[in-house]
Amino acid sequence: MDLNWLEDYLALAETLSFSQGAARRHVTQPAFSRRIRALEGWIGTPLFLRTTHQVALTPAGQQFHAQAEILVRALHQLRRDTLEAARKGAPPLAIAATHVLSFTFFPKWIRRNDAAARLGSLNLVSDSLQGCEQMMVRGDVTFLLCHFHPSMATRFDRRQFRSIVVGHDVMVPLSAPGSLGAPRWSLSEAAPPRYLGYSDQSGLGRILAGTWEAAGGAPALQPVFTSHLAATLLSMARSGDGLAWLPQTLAEEDIAAGLLVEAGGAEHHVPIEIRLFRPVSRQSEAAEAFWAAFA
Repeated sequence: MDLNWLEDYLALAETLSFSQGAARRHVTQPAFSRRIRALEGWIGTPLFLRTTHQVALTPAGQQFHAQAEILVRALHQLRRDTLEAARKGAPPLAIAATHVLSFTFFPKWIRRNDAAARLGSLNLVSDSLQGCEQMMVRGDVTFLLCHFHPSMATRFDRRQFRSIVVGHDVMVPLSAPGSLGAPRWSLSEAAPPRYLGYSDQSGLGRILAGTWEAAGGAPALQPVFTSHLAATLLSMARSGDGLAWLPQTLAEEDIAAGLLVEAGGAEHHVPIEIRLFRPVSRQSEAAEAFWAAFA
């Protein structure tokens, strides 16, 4: 058994694409395919159904999935704990945070909690929600900080991960103002406004998609641009390129300066939570102390 086989399996189980899985694992597709076959040979049964145009998990592959995630995470945790025991100083606590929270929320949040700030060095890794989820599932980080809404899809099985609410925010449709101060692009207009949206990698995009699905459909919009970075959409909205649903904490300075105005009423607001996620299993002493500072 090779740990790389398990990590390859998880990449393929998520992407259901040999080319995308190989790219994510930074290996060639033939090497990636050989390692998947080696894992299946070691187990003794196929984990994936392969057709010309599709890859799918077999029943055995589905059964293997949850335990493979737990095993990979446990092995990485064992390595970290062993290295920690071998040296005098504890390694930095690794925290993944989505891009927007890493520079709008995280610095103030940490400074407000003296107990957490005194625990030692922290290593903050910023990425899209998709990237942060991958790090969390692999065990590369101990904590994940992200926006959350009950309607959004996540990779976090409640049997393996738990979370606490550490803040609140609201997504608001915003546009640059026109010459008379009204929004240049408005949800109240008859014609669909130009829409600056989020890509599939974005957690904020997942929140909007889930909210609109629960409401029976999205507003009439004319999509013109997508990005997983809320800061990019903020800049483009400020320049008048369209409207975007942005976290109020990110846009508050532009709103106060009159550079952005609301493009729809309160019925278009989406209240969201800021949550801290962690594995259910017990972590290092420093990690447990960090969690206790906020729980």
